[in-house]
Amino acid sequence: MTAYGHWIDGSWCEPAQGHYAVVNPATEEVVGEAPEATRAEVAAAVAAARAAYDGWSRTDPRERAAVLDRIADLLAEHGGDLVPLLQAETGATMRLASTMQVPTAADRFRRYARGALEPDVVPLAPQPVKASALAPGGLIGAAAVRRPVGVIGCITSYNFPIVNLAGKAAPALAMGNTVVAKPAPQDPLACLELGPILKEAGLPDGAFNVVTGSGAAAGEELVSHPDVDMVSFTGSTAVGKKIAESAGRSMKRTLMELGGKGAAIVLGDADDKTVASAIKAVGSVWSFHSGQICTAPTRVLVHRSLYEKVVAGLKHYAEALTIGDPVDNSTIVGPLISAAQRDRVEAYIAGAREQGARIVAGGARPDLKPGFYVPPTLIADATPDMTVAREELFGPVVVAMAFDDEDEAVRIANGTSYGLYDYVFSSDAGHAWALAARLRSGNVGINTVQRHPETPFGGFKDSGVGRDGGSFGLHAYSELQSVVWPS
Repeated sequence: MTAYGHWIDGSWCEPAQGHYAVVNPATEEVVGEAPEATRAEVAAAVAAARAAYDGWSRTDPRERAAVLDRIADLLAEHGGDLVPLLQAETGATMRLASTMQVPTAADRFRRYARGALEPDVVPLAPQPVKASALAPGGLIGAAAVRRPVGVIGCITSYNFPIVNLAGKAAPALAMGNTVVAKPAPQDPLACLELGPILKEAGLPDGAFNVVTGSGAAAGEELVSHPDVDMVSFTGSTAVGKKIAESAGRSMKRTLMELGGKGAAIVLGDADDKTVASAIKAVGSVWSFHSGQICTAPTRVLVHRSLYEKVVAGLKHYAEALTIGDPVDNSTIVGPLISAAQRDRVEAYIAGAREQGARIVAGGARPDLKPGFYVPPTLIADATPDMTVAREELFGPVVVAMAFDDEDEAVRIANGTSYGLYDYVFSSDAGHAWALAARLRSGNVGINTVQRHPETPFGGFKDSGVGRDGGSFGLHAYSELQSVVWPS
């Protein structure tokens, strides 16, 4: 078992306040010990990033691209060591850890290696300007230029630790920023391992730093530090609002990817093939990382004519899934991240039962010890005002509701404080496209839960502020500077 230090200015730093245990959600055994950050250690990481900024921001984009490419190569080379660590600290199934953790992180660094070479100058046509008290007249040329923001504080979520961090650090570094990362307390070890990998790839000391802590103190210090120019956060809406309040005091830029309560709308025109596709898509709430994903279609809104058919199909799907040891290749549903999260999800299920909803599948803690397990749970006959239909659970729970017409479906879908990712299932893609325009959601999937990697990603309402992904990620980690000259 390894006791880690913070990664600051290109080297390991022994924590002054010692360590805390990182626990495997399936075995409840200690995976390793993460450092407990002090205020001074966070400040040291920020100082290192600030000192590295001038050199890295002025580095030729081709060299920045080469470094990011080497990072991707090294992540692939170190996959044999990183995958077991990620699996152990996240509780993800081995299938998920091996296919969608390290490889996806490498893909993101590779994408932004190309991004470092994307044009950052938007030429503007010269304009004839009349003389004024301000200046003589003339033909005035101009350009809008993307510049790095500065020091970026990256605070990440526990579901995909290095993927989420790569999605922030890679575009930030591509644009010439420097980074201080604060991973989620539950599973920060693989994020700490990124430090030596980025250094080996040629990233200058101080350009990437990682500090950790078991509570909120390290993140709060990072957000409030005057030398942090921007905060990029993925996590709960409640924490995002606190970050926004703190960041606003010093006008820090923010990028917030927050909670979701995705609605999958199954329209009355859906044929058998489309209904089957919708059932499989909604079933991903259970089969994909035990529902610990903000974009999950956790509400299924079904035209009344198809409601019982869809509920029956989902019940069959849920009961066919194997729940258990995530290292076993036959396992589909692993544990939740912690005992506290398991208890929270169970409380939501109990509340739904008390409010009169019908528990069609799951709902009771499985006889599996050790581990923090919740079975695939289907709650039917819910109403839009029920707590379980309005709040994000972050677990393997689907809430089913019937609607009579599309106006009602739109009202239900838009009726929560969230607006991150919704889905429409219809036999008529043009019909679904038109309905998507009525959804207050940053993303809409039509007959699929698949992602497109170049789309702008983010949410409406309480689901966040700003967009990343593809070239939009480069925009998120840059500021526009207008440069004007006489022609």
